[in-house]
Amino acid sequence: MYRTLFLTFVKIGMFTIGGGYAMIPLIEREVVKRGWLEKNDFLDLFAVTQSIPGIFAVNISIFVGYKLRRIPGSIICALGTILPSFCIILSIALLFNHYQDNVWVTKIFNGIRPAVVALIVVPCLSAARSLHLKRFELIFPLLGALLIWKCGVSPIYIILAGIIGGLLYTFRLKDKLKNKQS
Repeated sequence: MYRTLFLTFVKIGMFTIGGGYAMIPLIEREVVKRGWLEKNDFLDLFAVTQSIPGIFAVNISIFVGYKLRRIPGSIICALGTILPSFCIILSIALLFNHYQDNVWVTKIFNGIRPAVVALIVVPCLSAARSLHLKRFELIFPLLGALLIWKCGVSPIYIILAGIIGGLLYTFRLKDKLKNKQS
């Protein structure tokens, strides 16, 4: 089982370009397909790992490893996730100075950029579908993204506004439920 865990997360770490969010579809497919987590459990885990410090892919691998094999499983899954990236980054760092001005290297990096954007957008759309968000509810994330991208608003302010909006919305729902019961 440890070998399967390790190799699964090595594959995830090795074949996902673009960082943690780009890994989400691959992690979800592997973890849910193997029956290690249900889809709803994965979405809950996704929410939890976003709210704690650290690298998303490593956090989720640690949670999956812990669920399946406790602390040794956590260590094995974390190593499986980290090792490919570490080796690739080390290789790039050692060779980049020699090849950074190469036309083909520039073309490769320019070609990878759109793929990375797609790898980040897909899990966002998948999560929105799974949460059954209404079109009206999608306005706020899009507005937040536009404010960050076009207006240079700090993501911290967007997060704080989201927290305040979520609290106000929750209190409003509680008041509606209380009024219906009266």
